[in-house]
Amino acid sequence: MVSEFLIRLLIFLCLFIIFATLEIWIPRRTLAQSRGRRWTTNFGLTILNTISLRIMAFALPLLAIGAAIDASQSGWGLLNKLSLPAFLEIILVIMIFDFAIWFQHLMTHKIPILWQLHSVHHADRDFDVTTALRFHPLEIALSMLAKIGLVYAVGPSALAVLLFEIILNGTAMFNHSNIKLPNSIDWILRMFLVTPDMHRVHHSVHRAEHDSNYGFSLSVWDRAFGTYVSQPSDGHSNMLIGLECQDDRASRLVWSLIMPFRHK
Repeated sequence: MVSEFLIRLLIFLCLFIIFATLEIWIPRRTLAQSRGRRWTTNFGLTILNTISLRIMAFALPLLAIGAAIDASQSGWGLLNKLSLPAFLEIILVIMIFDFAIWFQHLMTHKIPILWQLHSVHHADRDFDVTTALRFHPLEIALSMLAKIGLVYAVGPSALAVLLFEIILNGTAMFNHSNIKLPNSIDWILRMFLVTPDMHRVHHSVHRAEHDSNYGFSLSVWDRAFGTYVSQPSDGHSNMLIGLECQDDRASRLVWSLIMPFRHK
């Protein structure tokens, strides 16, 4: 479990440096707020999320990868009843879990109590690689509980879960990055993957737009279920990011933590 954490941390740091550097070289938009203050808050939430998951690991020893090992040893889950080639199982697990994340994301917009927590992510008035890290600790904890339940139901291998987590984390940082891709490359990539321009629409202040493009990795689910919006109505350069009727307080850590409990 320690080695799994170190592997994920190393890959996260490498990808973060790559995307943060690209944001300097080829920015898509001019940021509205100070990067230093926002990044301090967004990284602060990340640290708190990591701590909350470590605490969960004590109270509930089996997080996602541990649950996969336990399910395999106990023979629980659909895939543990089948004998699929490893590569096929990995592809199937990535598809199933990516759809589950898409559906979970959809529910956080439709169920009021979940939206209260998820709105912390949308309160960021800018859109860059650190926005991918900006989630309330309670939302992260609930997401992990749902993921553990799915692991026991599906029965994936620990390797498949690890690969999915790495892919999810990497693609989330990519599609939240403030980078400008050539239109031709964006068009090709979004046939399969969620691109920054595609996901930026989801962070629009307009309700019809932020209730679209729920995907984090694969773009197929939004296309299949009619929640795909190609471009923002105000254009990428002029669109407003965040929530309606909000101010700069979202860049403060304490305010972001208590934000879900202020909305009635």
